[in-house]
Amino acid sequence: MKTSNSYLQEMLYSELADVVGREDITGNKADKAAYSCDYYWIPEMWLDRGCPNPMADFIVHPETTEEVSRILKIAGNYKIPVVTWGGGAGSQGGALPVYGGIILDTKKMNRVLNIDRDTFSVTAETGIITQHLEWELEGEGLSTMHYPASISCSTLGGFLAHRGTGVLSTKYGKIEDMIMSMEVVLPDGKIINTLPVPRHAAGPDLNQLFIGSEGTLGVITKATLKLHPLPAERQFHAFIFKDMHAAMQAGKEIMLSRLRPSVIRLYDEAETKKLIKRVLGIDKQGAYLVFGFEGDREIVEIEKKRAIDICLKQDSEDLGSEMGRSWWKHRYDFFYPPHMFALPQAFGTLDTVATFSNIENVYWAMKRAVENNFPEAVYIGHFSHWYEWGCMLYARFIIDNPPQDPHEAAQLYNSVWDAGVRAAINAGGVLNEHHGIGLKLGRLMKEQYGEAFSIFEKIKEAIDPNNIMNPGKMGFKGA
Repeated sequence: MKTSNSYLQEMLYSELADVVGREDITGNKADKAAYSCDYYWIPEMWLDRGCPNPMADFIVHPETTEEVSRILKIAGNYKIPVVTWGGGAGSQGGALPVYGGIILDTKKMNRVLNIDRDTFSVTAETGIITQHLEWELEGEGLSTMHYPASISCSTLGGFLAHRGTGVLSTKYGKIEDMIMSMEVVLPDGKIINTLPVPRHAAGPDLNQLFIGSEGTLGVITKATLKLHPLPAERQFHAFIFKDMHAAMQAGKEIMLSRLRPSVIRLYDEAETKKLIKRVLGIDKQGAYLVFGFEGDREIVEIEKKRAIDICLKQDSEDLGSEMGRSWWKHRYDFFYPPHMFALPQAFGTLDTVATFSNIENVYWAMKRAVENNFPEAVYIGHFSHWYEWGCMLYARFIIDNPPQDPHEAAQLYNSVWDAGVRAAINAGGVLNEHHGIGLKLGRLMKEQYGEAFSIFEKIKEAIDPNNIMNPGKMGFKGA
């Protein structure tokens, strides 16, 4: 249903207000404009060039799961889109109301419901800002250990929606590794709960069906996560290597030796020269690598010494613990003013992940695709999340002077993404590692999955036959 008919809009407003109260629904232009733009570069550029973004018809602020259920039943009856909104910090356009409809802002669903010290778990509503959750847990000597750069402006539900990753993922995993169980409201309004434990043989894991679905299959309203005690000791150490390959060999050996660093972060020569110098004040040629270990002091000391020995074998310069601690202290500075890229620049994070056999090939293939086809672009990258089998590449392109015409700018931007991502896929990488797909990359999902994408389409059709949940995202059809 199109809601341009003013009488039908009044009916819809009345029904939604009956659910949440008039204080928790708005349709005024200023509020709708605020929800028409997230951290995706194209809608930011669009507004900067004086072009209006698509807007929702109404923004609602439910306070309970039952209210979410009733809202989805209303939307299903009218067959209008529902887009779930967390903190609005996504970079992929996943929360943009491109087909109008209802923005369902979850931030009033922000309570910590239970901290279970016997199990070391926490149950919370998914509208909670993740930093607020951490502050409450730290008061109990506990933590999720999920420390992403957007921790202060993103919700728990947002990280679940796109399989988010935190700084300490090398030891503690991504958000999907932390989840024990969830409550989900389906598109028809049914409220379901997954099993109370994440490890079982009672069929497929429903948690993993909804994690990463970006609001296309329902609304995650509550989640129970594993917790960890705050570590007694947290130590860091930094090195400069002659080049990225030497540093990669060291990082790979640390992981293949089955040491358990909480973090490894490796910056290529270009990013070391550009950002490490600016943020940390380290003016060195080569590739900067930092690692950290945490836990009991004795174990930390042993593992750190072994990692240092591995790095010294690669003819590196030992920068010591102080330069490692400096990185930890300033770890978020890279992503905020004055160090983060911003308009009028065009920029994007081409994050991907691959095995150790392929990750360097992915880096160079992507670099060639961007720089050879778009000489106006600068390509930099770092490797920020490491696994037993490979690591993640956080590559970025920056164009200082993109076209002023919004259509030309959007076409250039999308062309850089097409070239970079296709190069990564062809070299053994994937579409994305932790920012998600959203609107930005949906067109490439079928290229990534081939015939297997039809399975996603059948799941979507079965769970959401009216196609009201975030249509047009993740490669699914529009409204």
